[in-house]
Amino acid sequence: MLKLEVELQNQLKENINVHKDILKMSNEIIDVIEIIHKKLKKGGKILFCGNGGSAADAQHLAAEFIVRLRPHINRNPIPAITLAQDTSTLTACGNDYNFDEIFLRTFQALAKKDDILICISTSGNSKNILKVLKEANKTKVYSVCFLGKGGGKAKKICKKSLVISSQNTARIQECHIFLGHFILEKVEDILVLKK
Repeated sequence: MLKLEVELQNQLKENINVHKDILKMSNEIIDVIEIIHKKLKKGGKILFCGNGGSAADAQHLAAEFIVRLRPHINRNPIPAITLAQDTSTLTACGNDYNFDEIFLRTFQALAKKDDILICISTSGNSKNILKVLKEANKTKVYSVCFLGKGGGKAKKICKKSLVISSQNTARIQECHIFLGHFILEKVEDILVLKK
């Protein structure tokens, strides 16, 4: 039992230290909040994407933008969608084209200039993420990436990146969901307080 407690303590310390590093990105986080607010004010929507656990985070955050994050804040839905929303579209695209295009096809169908693309990737090197980011640049859709492990290739392609300084996938994902919640909370505050 003692060994388990030590491991738990070590992982909690690592989690806390990685979260503390987020403070170094405070200016970039403020920029992202302001950009999202401006895009929403112009009638845009938020398009999320990610693979694996990051796909689940993308769905999680899209749901909270549409429904609500905090039970005591009743507000209008914020338009948000995940680009990997349904299995029929995913499997059709994977089968008829290839997995590298699963986000690209949906993005091409739904994106417009005042939208914002938020990609969530622990490595920043997934081909499907890189393809949709390149398309966002072509179509002038602003892109934000939640990244880890140095940011990978996505860091060079996206307009704004929030890179978690860790090599540990679990720690990166924990920070990504924290960032998503914090950013949504602040966007909610602006939307509710400005009424």
